[in-house]
Amino acid sequence: MSNSYTLINAKDIPGINELYDFAIPVFASECISYKGEPVGLLAGPDPNKLEEYAEECVIKVSENTPAVQIEDSFQKLSYHSDSGSGLNVGNTAIPNLIASGTYNTGIQEHWYTEPHGAAAFYKENKLTVYTATQWPFHVRRSISKMLGITDSSIELIQTQLGFHLDGKLVYPSLLSCQAALAAYLTGKPVKLMLSRIDDFRWSPKRSGSEIQIASALDDKGGIINTEVFVSIDLGAQDIFAKELLSQICLGSLGIYGLGRVNMEGEAKKTAKPPQGPMEGFGSSQGFFAIERHVSRIADSLRQDPAEWRKNNCYSKNANLAIGIALKEEIPMTPLIDSVAAMSDYYRKWASYELLRQKRKKHWELNEHEIKRGIGIAAAFQGSGFLYSGNDKGVYSAELTLEKDGSLIIKTSALVNQEENNNIWRALAKSILGVEETQVSILSTGPGPDSGPASLSRYITAVTRLVERCCEAIRRQRFRDPLPITVRRSIRPDKIIPWKASNDNQSADALAFSRPAWGAAVTEIEIDNVSLKPIIRGIWLVADGGRILSQARARRSLKTAAINALSWATREQVIYENEEIPLETIKNYILPSPEEIPPIHIDFLYNENASPKGIGELPYSCIPASYVQAVSQAMDFPFEKIPLKTEDIWEVKKNKKAELSA
Repeated sequence: MSNSYTLINAKDIPGINELYDFAIPVFASECISYKGEPVGLLAGPDPNKLEEYAEECVIKVSENTPAVQIEDSFQKLSYHSDSGSGLNVGNTAIPNLIASGTYNTGIQEHWYTEPHGAAAFYKENKLTVYTATQWPFHVRRSISKMLGITDSSIELIQTQLGFHLDGKLVYPSLLSCQAALAAYLTGKPVKLMLSRIDDFRWSPKRSGSEIQIASALDDKGGIINTEVFVSIDLGAQDIFAKELLSQICLGSLGIYGLGRVNMEGEAKKTAKPPQGPMEGFGSSQGFFAIERHVSRIADSLRQDPAEWRKNNCYSKNANLAIGIALKEEIPMTPLIDSVAAMSDYYRKWASYELLRQKRKKHWELNEHEIKRGIGIAAAFQGSGFLYSGNDKGVYSAELTLEKDGSLIIKTSALVNQEENNNIWRALAKSILGVEETQVSILSTGPGPDSGPASLSRYITAVTRLVERCCEAIRRQRFRDPLPITVRRSIRPDKIIPWKASNDNQSADALAFSRPAWGAAVTEIEIDNVSLKPIIRGIWLVADGGRILSQARARRSLKTAAINALSWATREQVIYENEEIPLETIKNYILPSPEEIPPIHIDFLYNENASPKGIGELPYSCIPASYVQAVSQAMDFPFEKIPLKTEDIWEVKKNKKAELSA
């Protein structure tokens, strides 16, 4: 290897070989925890030569006792309520009337616009890094920790994110550290870009989940007791383990009276490449389980699942399953009535249910007819906080009204999100009368961590801070001289009372302070030849408080609906021997434009409410409504996603076998 090529590994790191806030090494050193973990980096001027030298490199490993034991886990939590929900239900359980199921969701690839990458330049003790990241603060802090240099000596330029589905949260920090290290050691510009195949095989995915729920019912069909066990596989490294487990457990409790609750949750540690969050931080997996569960309860009682939801939803001031009092009325009835009217749900459900009951008695006579089904589901989306403690979870904004009448907005949030910028400028104009062209939006750079761009933070928390700052300036402007500077910050201050293995704190502490609500209906038909479900339509209604940009809200919900449907029907990553086979990558197909069904979106408008995040609602509503629709059509309670045509064929084969017997 010539002198112009350099091999860099963990021994070359001048600082600490670990990302900020996560125990993830920049390069593996003494122990490799999963296939594909980076152990070194080749840097040089000619990409073709680099490929040749890489082929000559040999990594020698010796097998010892596995670092991961079967019983290992990153996080465990439990919750046991002392009393029921306070709902007016009967007192006696119906003998043997227990509803139970095991609900599974598959591993999903983010499939962002372009693979992960980073570029770094080091000159005159100044490091400049370019990368597409949802969390610039974390990238900067990770590089600072690894190189042992100050935050102020690092300029981070956040490039175009594109469509990411929360796939660019932590992994960009890893690649940015590697590129920055190479630039720092060589003094040369460095570009590090993964191929699409390498990105697919080794970058974090949406984790798979298995949720078991069992409920005992009373003589009126209400729930007396509920047992929940949540298990998620997060692979070899802890990426948001506490947050993911807490969110998925929270989602699996839903928005219904569950009686006395016993819940256990576990985030397992395995030898797979790291798994992580995807659009919703796990809550959608929990909602899939509970929404399928309550639909099965309604089916067992011969009740309309929509009516069961309205009758068993929490009411204002009710004590939720996790011991927190609900501060506002859940708009379950208007949501369901609105989405039902849009989709003609009630008439269709009654009609399809009659056909299903007919097929129960004469299935062999009706197996060749086109079968139809319709499903409904509801969910909420939290306010966007992840965790609390120290400087974590802090959201801040600083506004200055200058003498010339211009306004400067400073926030530690990303500032190149043009739609957010336009919303903040519009707020400034409506409250202060400052023309949008006179509003400048600046980043506070290495300032306080406002968290990653996920869970609709910027449209909820940061937008609210900008609004509060504008209102404060309006109150001061006619009694105080210009310039006027106002700063506002918020942080979570309430903790969900999980009993955790590591501590007593948990994620999404303000989940019920300003939640958004949603309900979805999906209608399908199954032809008698291919047994492939054809989606006749999706209807979604969201209560997102004050809608600041209706066009953006509709676009966000429609895009999320398409991806949620893809997750429910086809997308699943398969691991063999702890790695993804090349065949899985080749066969990983997203929906084509002609496959996208009609999607109808509406809102419950409330101009007096604060804006709320709504982008994750389709992931929490549509998969369960789709599986319920297929379950009604096939008269079989499916419990997993993705639900594929071969699963439906298996049901038909078993039904035929039962008839033959």
